[in-house]
Amino acid sequence: MIQPSDALEYHAGDRPGKIEIKASKSSLSPREIRLAYLPGAAFAAEEIVRDPVAAFRYTARGNLVAVVTNGTAVPGLGRVGPAAAKPFQEGISLLFKRLADIDVFDLELDTTDPDRFVETVRLLEPTFGAINLKDIAAPEGLLIYDRLRDAMAIPVLHETLYGTAVVAMAALINALDLTERSIEDVRVVLCGAGTVGLGCARLLVTMGLPRENLLLYDIHGLIHPDREDLNAYQSDFARDAAARTLVEGMQGADVFLGAATGGVLTPDMVRSMSRFPIVLAMGTPDPEIGYQEARQTRRDVIVGTSRGQDPNAIVDLLSFPYILRGALDVRASRITEGMMLAAARALAELAREEVVEEVTRAYGDVSLTFGPEYLLPRPIDPRVLLHESMAVARQAVAEGVAALELDADRYQDSLAVRLGTGREMMRQVILKARQSSPRIVFPDGASETTLRACAVLLDEGIASPILLGREEEIRGVAEGLGIEMAGVGTVDPSQDPRFERYAAEYFRLRARRGITPDIAARRLAQPRYFGALMLHQGDADMMIAGVTSPYSDSLRTVLEVIGPAPGVKRISSLYMVLRPKQIYFMADCAVNIEPDAEELAEIALLSARSVRSLGIEPRIAMLSFSNFGSVDHPRTRKVRTATALARERRPDLAIDGEIQLSTAWDEAVRRRYFPFAELPSDANVLVFPDLQSGNLAVHLLQKLGETVAVGPLLMGTRRPVHLLQYGCSVQDVVNLAALGAVEAAGSGEGGMG
Repeated sequence: MIQPSDALEYHAGDRPGKIEIKASKSSLSPREIRLAYLPGAAFAAEEIVRDPVAAFRYTARGNLVAVVTNGTAVPGLGRVGPAAAKPFQEGISLLFKRLADIDVFDLELDTTDPDRFVETVRLLEPTFGAINLKDIAAPEGLLIYDRLRDAMAIPVLHETLYGTAVVAMAALINALDLTERSIEDVRVVLCGAGTVGLGCARLLVTMGLPRENLLLYDIHGLIHPDREDLNAYQSDFARDAAARTLVEGMQGADVFLGAATGGVLTPDMVRSMSRFPIVLAMGTPDPEIGYQEARQTRRDVIVGTSRGQDPNAIVDLLSFPYILRGALDVRASRITEGMMLAAARALAELAREEVVEEVTRAYGDVSLTFGPEYLLPRPIDPRVLLHESMAVARQAVAEGVAALELDADRYQDSLAVRLGTGREMMRQVILKARQSSPRIVFPDGASETTLRACAVLLDEGIASPILLGREEEIRGVAEGLGIEMAGVGTVDPSQDPRFERYAAEYFRLRARRGITPDIAARRLAQPRYFGALMLHQGDADMMIAGVTSPYSDSLRTVLEVIGPAPGVKRISSLYMVLRPKQIYFMADCAVNIEPDAEELAEIALLSARSVRSLGIEPRIAMLSFSNFGSVDHPRTRKVRTATALARERRPDLAIDGEIQLSTAWDEAVRRRYFPFAELPSDANVLVFPDLQSGNLAVHLLQKLGETVAVGPLLMGTRRPVHLLQYGCSVQDVVNLAALGAVEAAGSGEGGMG
């Protein structure tokens, strides 16, 4: 569960807020400054004067969206005003960038007057490529949307109105297909006549549902013509039917769509529906009926809810970023309901395709195949951007609202570039880590960083933490931080009944290495030794240490108690480096100071095994200051020999060296100057020739920004154990725990495989 203090720290930490503006062009030299502003900007401005459409070529307008609200209908809070709505606005801005590579300015307008709102946004049209309206109270928000859509020559999307509705239509398309019914023949009950409900009603009718087959209810009952409390948008769906209550309307209904609140739909109502009923309970924060409760009511029901952890999760993340991506890319003048239904159909069709391996792995290799429990693709499916944005762009062209023609192949390639992989990788790792949820022992049990990280690990379902230390001290620190300890195990080494047994085992392991029984007992009083013995004896599945102790001390403990796996000569390390659109792996940047050729080859093979365990095919560059013999020196010969040894042991590996980093990352240079190079594409695994170069490289990347380095992950240990560095953050601990869990599950314990 997200704690208020954690959320506030997240929003306030480092620089306040969640978004920033960054330059997309270099501006280091005086010449570049002149190009960017004066006189350079004048030339671009003159082109735009001659042809206003040139603004899309010479400025960021074509990829810039305004997310606009007045804070009158903020989810879960209601009418809180524009300032309090800004955290939500920044949040959706972040999602636009992360999911669809769309830049956003969030605008919070201090007015509830529709006329002033419309005029303000309309005057800003030259700035933006599209407008996204959000969290504006009905009916004013609907009026604002209709007027802006008609007045502006750029796309306007009311995300609250249509974001969830598009995903619901996708789920409904597939549910109807499974039950062999058509939209024209079913009777639909829609509970909730606010913005979300009205968006669903509009798309249902556009999709072909006869109006007489739709019953719309709100808290007062059926929306019918005799009611005097309706706005014009609700009146459009008024029905003069006898079923004035929801209970009556549900009898014999084929489909239920909920846009209301938790508890509205009862099991008895579900039982009163027709055969093979479809229940899409989309109320937030709680659906109208829970997934399991509905499924237990009757066997033939197909259910979707607003909860992300349930099958058939109807979440707006599957729609709004990709709809606007497609509209922007063909420079559409508007977003039509036809374009939104094209997005819905694309989602529905994607759910029928074979699920890509990386999604299956992220969900623990469970079977994800089209059926009653898989109506929608998972949000992490990288194909959502490609399929949905393409469908929207094609529909815009077909309807004549696009200014650009669509080259499907070229457009698909451009979407793939926008998608990248780095920003999604950690989310996939966390999802897969949940499947194993290992018992992780933390020697630094009373550390604030460790305690906060363990709270996140529990909340995310990543691991079952075990904290070492005096229980009263750990609980005292946790209470001071407001951290709930339920589910966290605590062990006081000095009081634990296993102490003597562990000390005896440590003495057995180190008896001929200068250790006496007394020294063994003193060592076991140190939490890191006790934790290592827990791992050694099978009382824990993994250990993460080093939060408050020197890395060298923690590593010494690992070497003494855990040691290398069978067949491994030296333990080594690997970092996973995440960039916005790339993933790299860097070895060995934390353990071996000056590995010889044999050890370098082993590091490369261990790296390949670890990277493959994460579902990524390794392409290994054995780095040097020389390219393929250009410098003859003992250091370059070492790397050359290591490459040959690794290739001899694993002929299937894509590996080459000795090679400079710039060459390993430049296919054009390799093709022109080194056509014999055996890397099929740019390297994603970098094996450094010594600790000094690797350690400096990873720290430099971390400090340059837009880089997340996860690790170091220890490779080649007999049991999974990983060490952190001084100054690590809570997220560093969480990321390493998740990565370690997935790597251990994917590669198994032991040697190089």
